[in-house]
Amino acid sequence: MTKIKVCGLTRLEQVQDLIFLNTDFLGFIFYEKSPRYVLNHLSLEKISKIDHQGKVGVFVNETLEKIVEITEQANLNFIQLHGDENEMFISVLKKRLKPNIGIIKVIRIDSESAISTEEIFKSFHSIQNTIDYILFDTDSKAFGGTGKQFDWNILNKIEIPLPYFLSGGISEQNIENIKILGQQPFSIDINSKFELEPGVKDLHKIRAFYEKL
Repeated sequence: MTKIKVCGLTRLEQVQDLIFLNTDFLGFIFYEKSPRYVLNHLSLEKISKIDHQGKVGVFVNETLEKIVEITEQANLNFIQLHGDENEMFISVLKKRLKPNIGIIKVIRIDSESAISTEEIFKSFHSIQNTIDYILFDTDSKAFGGTGKQFDWNILNKIEIPLPYFLSGGISEQNIENIKILGQQPFSIDINSKFELEPGVKDLHKIRAFYEKL
């Protein structure tokens, strides 16, 4: 069964509802420019007390020190690097984190002009030995949460070396198209298409989506 990640969470009661629905990964955004910046709503202490093994902290071009500090204080299980972090940065970060913390690196794919498969291969080559998962998302200046889908056919042109999360404008309408993918995603990552407003999820929509899956 494909796992589910709900990203951009800001409300504790909705987090508990998603845990009740057996959501596999809970995404908290620690990027101050995001409209879903979690620390505007929840403290690190409150996040640390959430009893779940799939708490993901999303960071964009953040310092090593800050990532490590937040990871420890919020008791995160996974780090999602959504910026321009390179192999050296990830390698040092991995050494600074506890061994059980998983690292997810985002590869952003331009929805307007398709990224070349050579560029994706280059990305794999430089990071695959330092991370645990890849996440494919639509490229944007806002670093995600756009509600736009990239061309999934691109993923059929490459051999993906690690389990991957599929993100970028996933909705009830386009999830059927997942069957075109030769290598199926490890997890589906949903966000803006399942919101009433940034950071406030539409739980009725999410339940219906789970049933459809």
